Amino acid sequence: MLPELTAEAGRRFGDLAAFVSADDWPLSYRELDRLSDEAAEGLARRGVGMGDVVVLSLPSTVDYIVAYLAAAKVGAVTAGLNPSLAPPERSRLVELAGAKLVLTTDALADGVPDGAPVEVVEVADNPEGILLSLREEGTPPPLPQDPDRPVAIVFTSGTTGIPKGAVFTNRQLANISRMDAGEAWGGGSDQLASTQFAHVGVMTKLPWYLRLGTTTRLLHRWRAADVLRMVDQYRMPAVAAVAPQIALLLRVPEFGTYDFTCVRSIIVGAGPSSPGLVREAREAFQAPYSIRYSSTESGGLGTLTALDAPDEEALYTVGRPRAGIDLEVRDEDGRVVPPGEAGEVCLRSGAVMSGYWNDPEATAGTLRDGWLWTGDLGMIDDIGCLRLVGRRKEMFIRGGYNVFPMEVEAVLSSHPAIGDIAVVPRADPVMGEIGVAVVVPRDPAAPPSLDDLREYATGRIATWKLPEAVRFVESLPLTAMQKLDRRALAAQEVGGS
Repeated sequence: MLPELTAEAGRRFGDLAAFVSADDWPLSYRELDRLSDEAAEGLARRGVGMGDVVVLSLPSTVDYIVAYLAAAKVGAVTAGLNPSLAPPERSRLVELAGAKLVLTTDALADGVPDGAPVEVVEVADNPEGILLSLREEGTPPPLPQDPDRPVAIVFTSGTTGIPKGAVFTNRQLANISRMDAGEAWGGGSDQLASTQFAHVGVMTKLPWYLRLGTTTRLLHRWRAADVLRMVDQYRMPAVAAVAPQIALLLRVPEFGTYDFTCVRSIIVGAGPSSPGLVREAREAFQAPYSIRYSSTESGGLGTLTALDAPDEEALYTVGRPRAGIDLEVRDEDGRVVPPGEAGEVCLRSGAVMSGYWNDPEATAGTLRDGWLWTGDLGMIDDIGCLRLVGRRKEMFIRGGYNVFPMEVEAVLSSHPAIGDIAVVPRADPVMGEIGVAVVVPRDPAAPPSLDDLREYATGRIATWKLPEAVRFVESLPLTAMQKLDRRALAAQEVGGS
């Protein structure tokens, strides 16, 4: 599916820029097709073929996109690693994937397990430099049509923080493209890459970008002031981000100096948006605000609030299912609950993953009778919209990224100054939620500082997982079953005690 779309996009859009690097040089659709052909030839000469896994431990540059398409052109499965992961996290994911080849850079090679087949590449500073050491002249032969051939592994995390790989086949990628763009070709516009390329928003949506002929502009680093400037400069019709990024945009002192009459919509996903943020953003940009609820396993598609929705929907819900998506809320026994009653949110569509990579047990627990059990708790309200009320487990979302307290606790608990620790979320106006380390110090007279904890965990877990506040207690609350009472801790954060 991706090889055919890339070739057709190259024919249709030719010299139109598919991507513009953070250093402002373009990669055209024609070049994207040619360079990914040559990279595919290089992969084939290294023994990569049908069904092999290629792990991309690369920054979110044009090199990543070309490598992803090249792997698809030889029938391989691409597994992308978020470059902000710590080396031990990268190591676990490479082992989980069972990589035939790891493409990486010097900066991101740390953590690749010893003995793993590795090719180190340089990040390009011009189109001809993309994957230069990998590319070989040639065009890969056409692949046999197989809608159920795996194409992408998108890593997510389980309820304990143990990573799982959501698998997407040609069939799902085709369905996602149709659900986003229909069968249309062209009509795309300039957009910004606001997430890492290993995220579901790129791994499953790339066919949509190819079909529409979008020009995706890259950033060295997401900075609110740069985003506002580029939205104005390139007359972007949509501001797409996660809620914390929207909050940061609104706090840029020069906000009022830009012309945002080009903005026709604000599209926000990967976490909740507060009613106050929705109101403020709509007023500032003079544009409607649409909240998107989905998950990695759902292919990045789920529900949305309509652009013309009344306030009751736009401010307090995550909307209704998109066309082609079924939504139910079920109890623990699998029964559909009536409107107004809380249960687990379940989705069904052609976009849902086919399963978890090499994990049939987790797949069976998440995909049941064709339905994806999301782990989120919600209810259908009296206007037919989904309202999220919590999470089945303790995960929280900081700035669009999932954080699992047990994973953070496992790292920090070995700090010599800590007797006991729990990590709980606290609402934050910018990040949505932040992690608070609730610590029982070994010596109450010498408790560890927040800086101590962050420094201790840096390099062992990703930066977004580090706690951003600390609170000291004499003991952690326990339930009647002598288990940590996370609800009590969370309630204390809400109460400010």
